[in-house]
Amino acid sequence: MKKYCILAALVSLLLVFGVVPAKAKSEPTLVMLWPNATAPTLRLTFGKFRQMGAYAGQLSFVSDVTVENMSSKPIPRASFTVYLLDKAGVRIGDGVLHVSDLGPGQQARVAFQFGAVGIPATLSLSARNDASGVPTSLRTIPLRVVSVPPGATLKVDGQDAGVTPRLVNLTIGTHTLEFSKEGYATGSTPVEITQDELPGGSITFELGGLSRDTVELRDGAVLLGDVISMSMTSVVIRVDGKDQPYARNLVKKIILVERETVQQPAVIQPASQTPQ
Repeated sequence: MKKYCILAALVSLLLVFGVVPAKAKSEPTLVMLWPNATAPTLRLTFGKFRQMGAYAGQLSFVSDVTVENMSSKPIPRASFTVYLLDKAGVRIGDGVLHVSDLGPGQQARVAFQFGAVGIPATLSLSARNDASGVPTSLRTIPLRVVSVPPGATLKVDGQDAGVTPRLVNLTIGTHTLEFSKEGYATGSTPVEITQDELPGGSITFELGGLSRDTVELRDGAVLLGDVISMSMTSVVIRVDGKDQPYARNLVKKIILVERETVQQPAVIQPASQTPQ
């Protein structure tokens, strides 16, 4: 009886001073495995749907989503349509979820915003897939890139991709190919890869020649103009209509553009007629 009284008094003191912690409520989460639970590529964990506002019966929500790449391959980009459902399974809203640059085993947290006409109870994912179950946003199509002349430095979307001719793997969407080669003008072209694109395609880009001669000085300066004359001691280049002489030892490199020489017809002076 004495022990019971002591224990009861101790519990009363703990309650008075707030030492006994209340059981914390864990934030509700919803885990989705895509494309299936057997061999998932992505694991998406949706946090609590937090209501941000309401207008004309339309509610706006936001949820922190943790996306994990469960595959052994990097995912450059992926997009999903997320359908929000009520307790009866009726769709009451939707939104688009994007993720990019996700390496194998990496996680990324993104904010998912959507609108709905009620409180969502569950959701479903939709992504366009090919026959192997890979969304089209993750598919890559091999494309052979050729330049005329060959040997140009190639960049795809600003990233170095080697020297032409080159086989590159492009995802679905629009990309920018950039070409550069010494003695030729830098050029670029957009390339659109469609969902029904077949492997084995190629693209050829013809580099344009520079319209001016290029003179590179030893101090790093580059002059574009017309080389008028060269000798053992000096180089004269015309820039913006003005002839500028430079000592030959100051010149590091000269690139001359190809010019067509037009043969002028000989001028024949008419013979003067002497009076008879």
